[in-house]
Amino acid sequence: MKKLLLIDGNSIMNRGFYALPPDLTNKDGLHTNALLGFLNIFFRIYEEEHPTNICVAFDVHSPTFRHELFKDYKGTRHGMPEELKEQMPVIKELLHTMKIPTMELAGYEADDLLGTMSRKGEEAGMEVTILSGDRDLLQLATENVMIRIPKTRAGKTTVEDYHAAEVQSVYGVTPVEFIEMKGLMGDTSDNIPGVPGIGPKTAEKLIRTYHTVEAVLEHLEDLPKNKMRAALEENRELAVFSRDLSRILLTAPLTVEVSDTTVLRSDIFSDAVRERFLDLEMKSLLKHFMDDSLDQPKGPRFEMEVRDGKLSEVKAFTSPGSVVGFYPVFAGNTLLGTAFSIGGNVILTETDAVASVYELLSWMRTNDVTISVPSLKPLIRPFHITEEEKWFNIEVAAYLLDPLAGEYPYHTLLQKYMGFEVKSEKDLVGKQERNVFSFAVPEMRESFAMWAYTAELLCPVLMEQLEKADMMTLYRTMEHPATFVLQDMEQYGIRVDRDALQKYGIRLDSRIDVLTKEIYEDAGEEFNINSPKQLGQILFEKLNLPSGKKTKSGYSTNVDVLIKLQNVHPIAKRILEFRQLTKLRSTYVDGLMAAIAPDGRIHSRFHQTVTATGRISSAEPNLQNIPMRTELGRELRKVFIPEDGFVFVDADYSQIELRVMAAMSGDENLIEAFRKAQDIHAATASKVFHVPLDQVDSGLRRKAKAVNFGIIYGISSFGLGQDLDISRQEAQEYIDQYFETYRGVKSFLDLLVETGKASGAVRTLYKRIRPIPELKSSNFMTRQFGERVAMNSPIQGTAADIIKLAMIAVREELLSRGMRSRLILQIHDELLIEAAKEEVEDVCRILEDKMVHAADLAVPLYIDMRTGANLYDTK
Repeated sequence: MKKLLLIDGNSIMNRGFYALPPDLTNKDGLHTNALLGFLNIFFRIYEEEHPTNICVAFDVHSPTFRHELFKDYKGTRHGMPEELKEQMPVIKELLHTMKIPTMELAGYEADDLLGTMSRKGEEAGMEVTILSGDRDLLQLATENVMIRIPKTRAGKTTVEDYHAAEVQSVYGVTPVEFIEMKGLMGDTSDNIPGVPGIGPKTAEKLIRTYHTVEAVLEHLEDLPKNKMRAALEENRELAVFSRDLSRILLTAPLTVEVSDTTVLRSDIFSDAVRERFLDLEMKSLLKHFMDDSLDQPKGPRFEMEVRDGKLSEVKAFTSPGSVVGFYPVFAGNTLLGTAFSIGGNVILTETDAVASVYELLSWMRTNDVTISVPSLKPLIRPFHITEEEKWFNIEVAAYLLDPLAGEYPYHTLLQKYMGFEVKSEKDLVGKQERNVFSFAVPEMRESFAMWAYTAELLCPVLMEQLEKADMMTLYRTMEHPATFVLQDMEQYGIRVDRDALQKYGIRLDSRIDVLTKEIYEDAGEEFNINSPKQLGQILFEKLNLPSGKKTKSGYSTNVDVLIKLQNVHPIAKRILEFRQLTKLRSTYVDGLMAAIAPDGRIHSRFHQTVTATGRISSAEPNLQNIPMRTELGRELRKVFIPEDGFVFVDADYSQIELRVMAAMSGDENLIEAFRKAQDIHAATASKVFHVPLDQVDSGLRRKAKAVNFGIIYGISSFGLGQDLDISRQEAQEYIDQYFETYRGVKSFLDLLVETGKASGAVRTLYKRIRPIPELKSSNFMTRQFGERVAMNSPIQGTAADIIKLAMIAVREELLSRGMRSRLILQIHDELLIEAAKEEVEDVCRILEDKMVHAADLAVPLYIDMRTGANLYDTK
């Protein structure tokens, strides 16, 4: 028997749109969540049903005959989100590529087309399945027509199946009576009125008894005299009208005949469809093409062979000029073994002989072999890697191509770039720690092999992608050498005066104790100061302070609330200080103390694949976030000290983001101010507020500074008004005056937003890509955020690129001269050198030269430089 699969196109697309993450986009910024949702459920149903005939129905954006009958039909529905709307023509184009017919007809809904086609299919002797998320279609169920409704719970999708018998079993009425129920209870989603006051239970009871709306109305005298009966008497015509409005038409004038719906499996799984999925970057769908009953699709296949071997065999199988995937397995500092992938053949070697592995790697390097690894930085020290060697870093390459991903595990990369669906390391290995990894455990062996295989397979793919994205130069000249700089910084670490840190903690404890007592006295009782709920009750119920906004979880006691209250009652100011000091104690004193290594130094981890803008980040612990706002917080810097016989030399770029904005925008007024070495904030105040430069006071300079930096981050009049404590109108006037003065900046920022909207991404001066999917959002606030990101990312990212170039140049110079001084810390726009005392003058000259000349911009770069016996003295 032939099977006809009918699909409610709008319903299934809508379901996919809301079921999958909204940030799923391809390189062109096209949202793909609805497409993926539709196609995933389509392939599932297709493999379950094996239909011979298929047709998909869509709604047309125009009034239907129901609107003519009732102008408010579906009047409560919101318009289709733009992110979904842009995917509708794409799904139709994909269905056309798969040679699946579609139908849509002005004046009729997709439901009417589905209903009519289902009856035609049934009359032709077919088994019919209707796939939809809309339960209104249950009225179409018969013995031969099944309604399949996808449902997702706890992240798992199931499908409910309804023939006529199942409809009656679940709802207590037949499919035809299901329509009669709608007449009584209405439908809020379609804005069908029904009879006021009658809900599903009452409607079901009445229809089960009388079967039709007309019969219910004929037997009103049999019903008890209550509100229900009165409502039915008053709304006789409305009940019949609502029922008729709910009935799906079974005689719509179709433009597609049943005979037109035959679809061949070879058309659905054709090379053209596969290539279209690749174009749209929906590689997860390629798993459906791996059916042995079909001709094998073009392109790479997942073919990994794993076996045990020796390092000598690895050498024997490696050809000069080839690519080898390499993944060493460490437990702490102990090598457990290696995985080498050569032509998809993975050789696992269980060995702790680092020297032997190093010898093999050296042979590979001399034979022009490219060694590709999942992550390069952890391998630099144990294998004595130098940056001129032919190593390829999968993690960094993948980061440049997709800086928003955050993590780059092998299963994600294989799926994204090859369309392979494989188990993740977590799925294979579970929660076991790396120090219990063993080559004797099959699942662990497989994960080791997958890392090496991925490194080999993706090396040429990612190289090609970097070339296409015009970022290979960025990779080679900046990101690759930066990996070596970061490894050096991690290895060197920064020395900490443990005694000074302990004394600092004691000072904090003493002040926290005093504050605790004072807060208890203010409150008139003891309570848990760290409990927002208890604190809210004290502030707003016991002390009756203003600004108490109660939510479901209690009163808000965040920083903004406490700042507003600090001049109202002394308890608010004390709580603010209490919070600052307890954070200093827990985060910095306790956190830093635990991070001091046996050598007396803290070895932070520096990451280059975390931030979307290209900035370096620090973790375990974060040394880029040492407090600076309060004097007590700044004093923490005194515990960071250089090695005996060394001093700290700190160099900080002066206003680098403003200089980058001037150079990239080409604004003549801003460039002139920097070239003349003017105080840029005073110069801005002079031009914006029309005051002679020598008459700019501190107040005007402060306002200009807020505008200068605010413009970089796309600040709004509301935000600037809050920063300066002025009205929104006055803040907008400042912004307008700024853009009137620096017209080139305004044009530049507008161009960035336009570029972001057109291409879905913006770039730094060095071609680094920053995708901005938020610009495609239907949510106004999300789009506004996207516009701010579009304005800021090229500026902040270019500044980050420049500091990386400076880091690389400074390190190379120190090494080439054989100096003892070393770069140990980068804090955004600032470099810290632990300089041997006899080399301080040379270090200062190197920093001045390499940082100032790191980039050739239309404006000069300047640095502020200081030396000190601790980190505090350098500021």
